[in-house]
Amino acid sequence: MNLPFFKKSKKDPNIFTVAFYNVENLFDTHDDILTNDDDFLPKAEKRWTKKRYKKKLYKLATAISQIGKKRTGTAPALVGLAEVENKRVLEDLVDTGRLKEHGFDYVHYDSPDERGIDVALIYKRDEFKEISSRSISIDITVDPELPDFTRDILVVEGELLGEPINIIVNHWSSRREGVKETEHKRVTASNKVMELVNDIRLKEPDSKIIVMGDFNDDPSSKSVQQLTNKLDLFNPMETLLSYTRGTLNHKFQWNIFDQILITTNFFETETGAFKFSKADIYDKDFLRQYKGKYKGHPFRTYVGRKYKGGYSDHFPVFIQLKKLRS
Repeated sequence: MNLPFFKKSKKDPNIFTVAFYNVENLFDTHDDILTNDDDFLPKAEKRWTKKRYKKKLYKLATAISQIGKKRTGTAPALVGLAEVENKRVLEDLVDTGRLKEHGFDYVHYDSPDERGIDVALIYKRDEFKEISSRSISIDITVDPELPDFTRDILVVEGELLGEPINIIVNHWSSRREGVKETEHKRVTASNKVMELVNDIRLKEPDSKIIVMGDFNDDPSSKSVQQLTNKLDLFNPMETLLSYTRGTLNHKFQWNIFDQILITTNFFETETGAFKFSKADIYDKDFLRQYKGKYKGHPFRTYVGRKYKGGYSDHFPVFIQLKKLRS
Protein backbone atom coordinates (compact mmCIF):
# COMPACT_ATOMS: atom_id res chain seq x y z
CA MET A 1 0.00 0.00 0.00
CA ASN A 2 1.39 3.40 -1.00
CA LEU A 3 1.66 5.80 1.91
CA PRO A 4 2.83 9.42 2.03
CA PHE A 5 6.54 10.01 2.58
CA PHE A 6 7.38 11.96 5.72
CA LYS A 7 10.69 13.53 6.67
CA LYS A 8 12.16 12.59 10.01
CA SER A 9 11.36 15.12 12.71
CA LYS A 10 13.50 16.30 15.58
CA LYS A 11 11.78 15.70 18.89
CA ASP A 12 11.25 18.36 21.51
CA PRO A 13 10.90 16.16 24.61
CA ASN A 14 8.94 18.85 26.45
CA ILE A 15 6.08 19.09 23.89
CA PHE A 16 3.11 16.68 23.86
CA THR A 17 0.22 16.58 21.40
CA VAL A 18 -3.46 16.10 22.23
CA ALA A 19 -5.71 15.58 19.20
CA PHE A 20 -9.27 14.91 18.09
CA TYR A 21 -10.32 13.19 14.87
CA ASN A 22 -13.72 12.31 13.42
CA VAL A 23 -12.68 9.25 11.41
CA GLU A 24 -15.83 8.99 9.25
CA ASN A 25 -17.65 5.72 9.80
CA LEU A 26 -14.94 3.38 11.02
CA PHE A 27 -16.98 0.17 10.81
CA ASP A 28 -15.72 -3.39 10.73
CA THR A 29 -17.13 -5.84 8.18
CA HIS A 30 -19.23 -7.85 10.65
CA ASP A 31 -23.00 -7.49 10.94
CA ASP A 32 -24.14 -6.20 14.32
CA ILE A 33 -27.82 -7.08 14.72
CA LEU A 34 -28.25 -4.42 17.42
CA THR A 35 -27.25 -1.44 15.23
CA ASN A 36 -27.94 -0.05 11.79
CA ASP A 37 -24.60 -0.99 10.21
CA ASP A 38 -26.06 -2.64 7.11
CA ASP A 39 -24.39 -0.15 4.71
CA PHE A 40 -20.97 -1.28 5.91
CA LEU A 41 -21.00 -4.95 5.02
CA PRO A 42 -19.23 -6.75 2.14
CA LYS A 43 -22.46 -7.49 0.27
CA ALA A 44 -24.06 -4.09 0.86
CA GLU A 45 -24.35 -1.48 -1.87
CA LYS A 46 -21.24 0.27 -0.53
CA ARG A 47 -19.30 -3.02 -0.75
CA TRP A 48 -17.44 -2.48 2.53
CA THR A 49 -14.91 -5.29 2.14
CA LYS A 50 -12.02 -6.40 4.36
CA LYS A 51 -9.60 -4.90 1.83
CA ARG A 52 -11.28 -1.50 2.05
CA TYR A 53 -11.49 -1.73 5.84
CA LYS A 54 -7.77 -2.50 6.15
CA LYS A 55 -6.91 0.28 3.73
CA LYS A 56 -8.84 2.77 5.84
CA LEU A 57 -7.14 1.54 9.02
CA TYR A 58 -3.70 2.05 7.47
CA LYS A 59 -4.60 5.51 6.25
CA LEU A 60 -6.05 6.59 9.60
CA ALA A 61 -3.08 5.15 11.48
CA THR A 62 -0.75 7.08 9.19
CA ALA A 63 -2.64 10.34 9.67
CA ILE A 64 -2.91 10.01 13.45
CA SER A 65 0.77 9.12 13.83
CA GLN A 66 1.77 12.36 12.07
CA ILE A 67 -0.39 14.85 14.00
CA GLY A 68 1.88 17.37 15.69
CA LYS A 69 4.97 15.36 14.80
CA LYS A 70 6.81 18.32 13.31
CA ARG A 71 7.51 19.58 16.84
CA THR A 72 7.37 16.40 18.89
CA GLY A 73 8.96 13.90 16.54
CA THR A 74 6.35 11.35 17.60
CA ALA A 75 2.65 10.50 17.61
CA PRO A 76 0.14 12.27 19.90
CA ALA A 77 -0.11 11.26 23.56
CA LEU A 78 -3.93 11.41 23.50
CA VAL A 79 -6.42 11.27 20.63
CA GLY A 80 -10.18 11.58 20.96
CA LEU A 81 -12.09 9.81 18.19
CA ALA A 82 -15.60 10.03 16.79
CA GLU A 83 -17.51 7.60 14.56
CA VAL A 84 -15.95 4.34 15.70
CA GLU A 85 -18.22 1.30 15.72
CA ASN A 86 -16.86 -0.79 18.57
CA LYS A 87 -13.85 -2.09 20.49
CA ARG A 88 -12.81 -4.31 17.60
CA VAL A 89 -12.11 -1.39 15.27
CA LEU A 90 -10.12 0.35 18.00
CA GLU A 91 -8.04 -2.77 18.62
CA ASP A 92 -7.40 -3.04 14.88
CA LEU A 93 -6.54 0.66 14.59
CA VAL A 94 -3.96 0.80 17.38
CA ASP A 95 -2.41 -2.42 16.04
CA THR A 96 -1.99 -0.99 12.54
CA GLY A 97 0.95 0.55 10.72
CA ARG A 98 2.66 3.52 12.30
CA LEU A 99 0.49 3.40 15.45
CA LYS A 100 1.51 -0.11 16.49
CA GLU A 101 5.01 0.88 17.64
CA HIS A 102 3.70 3.50 20.07
CA GLY A 103 1.88 1.20 22.48
CA PHE A 104 -1.59 2.74 22.35
CA ASP A 105 -4.48 1.63 24.52
CA TYR A 106 -8.08 2.84 24.33
CA VAL A 107 -11.20 3.75 26.31
CA HIS A 108 -14.58 2.99 24.75
CA TYR A 109 -18.20 2.34 25.70
CA ASP A 110 -21.06 1.31 23.43
CA SER A 111 -23.64 4.07 23.20
CA PRO A 112 -27.32 4.00 22.15
CA ASP A 113 -26.71 5.76 18.82
CA GLU A 114 -28.92 4.02 16.27
CA ARG A 115 -26.11 3.90 13.69
CA GLY A 116 -23.85 2.26 16.23
CA ILE A 117 -21.10 4.89 16.16
CA ASP A 118 -19.39 5.99 19.34
CA VAL A 119 -16.65 8.22 20.68
CA ALA A 120 -13.43 6.87 22.14
CA LEU A 121 -10.03 7.88 23.46
CA ILE A 122 -6.75 6.29 22.46
CA TYR A 123 -3.60 7.02 24.43
CA LYS A 124 0.03 6.05 24.78
CA ARG A 125 0.38 3.79 27.78
CA ASP A 126 3.84 5.14 28.63
CA GLU A 127 2.60 8.74 28.76
CA PHE A 128 -0.98 8.58 30.03
CA LYS A 129 -2.41 6.52 32.88
CA GLU A 130 -6.18 5.98 32.96
CA ILE A 131 -7.56 6.24 36.50
CA SER A 132 -11.29 6.04 35.79
CA SER A 133 -13.77 6.46 32.95
CA ARG A 134 -17.50 6.63 32.41
CA SER A 135 -20.03 7.03 29.64
CA ILE A 136 -22.71 9.72 30.04
CA SER A 137 -26.01 9.51 28.16
CA ILE A 138 -27.70 12.57 26.65
CA ASP A 139 -31.48 12.67 26.68
CA ILE A 140 -32.57 14.68 23.63
CA THR A 141 -36.08 13.21 23.38
CA VAL A 142 -38.82 15.78 22.73
CA ASP A 143 -41.77 13.44 22.10
CA PRO A 144 -41.91 10.57 24.66
CA GLU A 145 -43.36 8.34 21.95
CA LEU A 146 -40.39 9.03 19.67
CA PRO A 147 -37.22 8.44 21.70
CA ASP A 148 -34.17 10.15 20.22
CA PHE A 149 -30.74 8.63 20.73
CA THR A 150 -27.30 10.12 20.19
CA ARG A 151 -23.72 9.38 21.10
CA ASP A 152 -22.79 9.27 24.77
CA ILE A 153 -20.19 11.61 26.24
CA LEU A 154 -16.97 9.91 27.32
CA VAL A 155 -15.31 11.17 30.51
CA VAL A 156 -11.81 9.96 31.29
CA GLU A 157 -9.83 10.83 34.40
CA GLY A 158 -6.12 10.16 34.25
CA GLU A 159 -2.56 11.37 34.58
CA LEU A 160 -0.47 12.74 31.72
CA LEU A 161 3.13 12.18 32.81
CA GLY A 162 1.95 12.30 36.40
CA GLU A 163 -0.23 15.41 36.13
CA PRO A 164 -3.98 14.88 36.77
CA ILE A 165 -6.12 15.69 33.71
CA ASN A 166 -9.80 15.09 32.85
CA ILE A 167 -10.79 14.56 29.22
CA ILE A 168 -14.37 14.89 27.96
CA VAL A 169 -14.96 13.51 24.44
CA ASN A 170 -18.08 14.48 22.48
CA HIS A 171 -19.91 13.93 19.21
CA TRP A 172 -23.03 16.06 19.25
CA SER A 173 -26.13 15.69 17.08
CA SER A 174 -25.85 16.57 13.41
CA ARG A 175 -27.50 19.39 11.49
CA ARG A 176 -29.02 17.03 8.94
CA GLU A 177 -32.60 18.10 9.67
CA GLY A 178 -31.70 21.80 9.70
CA VAL A 179 -29.49 24.03 11.85
CA LYS A 180 -32.27 25.70 13.82
CA GLU A 181 -34.42 22.57 13.94
CA THR A 182 -31.63 20.60 15.63
CA GLU A 183 -29.96 23.34 17.69
CA HIS A 184 -31.76 22.28 20.89
CA LYS A 185 -30.09 18.86 20.71
CA ARG A 186 -26.60 20.36 20.69
CA VAL A 187 -27.49 22.84 23.42
CA THR A 188 -28.75 19.92 25.53
CA ALA A 189 -25.40 18.16 25.02
CA SER A 190 -23.59 21.37 25.89
CA ASN A 191 -25.64 21.68 29.08
CA LYS A 192 -24.56 18.16 30.03
CA VAL A 193 -20.91 19.07 29.47
CA MET A 194 -21.32 22.12 31.71
CA GLU A 195 -22.79 19.88 34.39
CA LEU A 196 -19.86 17.46 34.08
CA VAL A 197 -17.24 20.21 34.25
CA ASN A 198 -18.89 21.77 37.29
CA ASP A 199 -19.03 18.36 39.00
CA ILE A 200 -15.30 17.85 38.38
CA ARG A 201 -14.51 21.33 39.69
CA LEU A 202 -16.64 20.75 42.77
CA LYS A 203 -14.48 17.76 43.69
CA GLU A 204 -11.20 19.29 42.53
CA PRO A 205 -11.35 23.08 41.95
CA ASP A 206 -7.93 23.25 40.28
CA SER A 207 -8.47 20.31 37.95
CA LYS A 208 -7.17 20.65 34.40
CA ILE A 209 -9.93 19.74 31.94
CA ILE A 210 -9.90 19.19 28.18
CA VAL A 211 -13.23 19.21 26.32
CA MET A 212 -12.94 17.91 22.76
CA GLY A 213 -15.19 16.67 20.04
CA ASP A 214 -17.16 17.07 16.86
CA PHE A 215 -19.74 19.54 18.11
CA ASN A 216 -21.52 19.92 14.75
CA ASP A 217 -21.41 23.62 15.62
CA ASP A 218 -18.80 26.32 15.05
CA PRO A 219 -17.01 28.20 17.86
CA SER A 220 -19.49 31.09 17.42
CA SER A 221 -22.56 28.85 17.90
CA LYS A 222 -24.69 29.09 21.04
CA SER A 223 -23.85 25.56 22.21
CA VAL A 224 -20.08 26.20 22.12
CA GLN A 225 -20.22 29.82 23.24
CA GLN A 226 -21.86 28.88 26.52
CA LEU A 227 -18.92 26.60 27.29
CA THR A 228 -16.49 29.49 26.96
CA ASN A 229 -18.71 32.13 28.54
CA LYS A 230 -20.25 30.21 31.44
CA LEU A 231 -17.41 27.81 32.20
CA ASP A 232 -14.55 30.17 31.37
CA LEU A 233 -13.03 27.61 29.01
CA PHE A 234 -10.54 28.76 26.39
CA ASN A 235 -11.27 27.77 22.79
CA PRO A 236 -8.11 28.10 20.67
CA MET A 237 -10.08 26.99 17.59
CA GLU A 238 -11.94 30.33 17.42
CA THR A 239 -9.15 31.96 15.41
CA LEU A 240 -8.57 29.05 13.01
CA LEU A 241 -11.80 29.22 11.01
CA SER A 242 -11.67 31.26 7.79
CA TYR A 243 -13.18 31.34 4.31
CA THR A 244 -10.36 29.10 3.11
CA ARG A 245 -9.80 26.81 6.08
CA GLY A 246 -11.73 24.61 8.50
CA THR A 247 -12.13 20.98 9.52
CA LEU A 248 -14.91 20.07 7.07
CA ASN A 249 -16.48 21.59 4.00
CA HIS A 250 -20.22 21.56 3.24
CA LYS A 251 -21.48 23.06 -0.01
CA PHE A 252 -18.11 24.83 -0.47
CA GLN A 253 -18.30 26.48 2.93
CA TRP A 254 -15.77 25.72 5.64
CA ASN A 255 -16.80 24.91 9.19
CA ILE A 256 -14.76 24.04 12.25
CA PHE A 257 -17.03 21.63 14.08
CA ASP A 258 -14.04 19.74 15.48
CA GLN A 259 -12.65 21.61 18.48
CA ILE A 260 -10.57 21.26 21.64
CA LEU A 261 -11.30 23.54 24.60
CA ILE A 262 -9.24 23.79 27.76
CA THR A 263 -9.48 25.23 31.26
CA THR A 264 -7.53 28.45 31.73
CA ASN A 265 -5.16 26.88 34.27
CA PHE A 266 -3.32 25.47 31.23
CA PHE A 267 -1.81 28.97 30.99
CA GLU A 268 -0.21 28.84 34.42
CA THR A 269 3.57 28.52 34.65
CA GLU A 270 4.10 26.18 37.56
CA THR A 271 7.25 24.07 37.28
CA GLY A 272 6.51 20.49 36.28
CA ALA A 273 3.03 21.30 34.96
CA PHE A 274 1.67 21.32 31.42
CA LYS A 275 1.19 24.72 29.76
CA PHE A 276 -0.75 25.40 26.56
CA SER A 277 1.60 26.02 23.65
CA LYS A 278 -0.38 26.06 20.37
CA ALA A 279 -3.40 24.77 18.48
CA ASP A 280 -3.96 23.93 14.84
CA ILE A 281 -5.86 21.97 12.23
CA TYR A 282 -3.93 19.04 10.79
CA ASP A 283 -4.83 19.54 7.13
CA LYS A 284 -1.76 18.44 5.21
CA ASP A 285 -1.99 17.87 1.47
CA PHE A 286 -2.14 14.07 1.73
CA LEU A 287 -5.43 14.39 3.66
CA ARG A 288 -6.97 16.54 0.90
CA GLN A 289 -8.79 15.75 -2.31
CA TYR A 290 -6.02 16.34 -4.86
CA LYS A 291 -8.00 17.07 -8.02
CA GLY A 292 -11.40 17.86 -9.45
CA LYS A 293 -14.30 19.99 -8.28
CA TYR A 294 -13.58 19.32 -4.61
CA LYS A 295 -9.81 19.83 -4.74
CA GLY A 296 -8.55 20.87 -1.30
CA HIS A 297 -11.51 19.39 0.59
CA PRO A 298 -11.00 16.48 3.01
CA PHE A 299 -10.24 13.27 1.11
CA ARG A 300 -13.23 11.15 2.09
CA THR A 301 -13.71 7.40 2.24
CA TYR A 302 -17.15 7.66 0.64
CA VAL A 303 -19.21 10.35 -1.04
CA GLY A 304 -22.73 9.03 -0.63
CA ARG A 305 -22.44 5.42 -1.75
CA LYS A 306 -19.47 6.06 -4.05
CA TYR A 307 -16.17 4.74 -2.70
CA LYS A 308 -13.28 7.24 -2.87
CA GLY A 309 -10.73 5.44 -0.70
CA GLY A 310 -9.69 8.45 1.34
CA TYR A 311 -9.19 9.13 5.04
CA SER A 312 -12.19 11.03 6.43
CA ASP A 313 -14.60 13.84 5.66
CA HIS A 314 -13.03 15.76 8.57
CA PHE A 315 -9.53 17.02 9.28
CA PRO A 316 -8.10 16.35 12.75
CA VAL A 317 -7.46 19.18 15.20
CA PHE A 318 -4.81 19.29 17.90
CA ILE A 319 -3.30 21.27 20.72
CA GLN A 320 0.23 21.03 22.05
CA LEU A 321 1.17 21.22 25.70
CA LYS A 322 4.60 22.05 27.03
CA LYS A 323 5.95 20.34 30.12
CA LEU A 324 7.60 23.08 32.18
CA ARG A 325 10.93 21.92 33.49
CA SER A 326 12.82 23.46 36.40
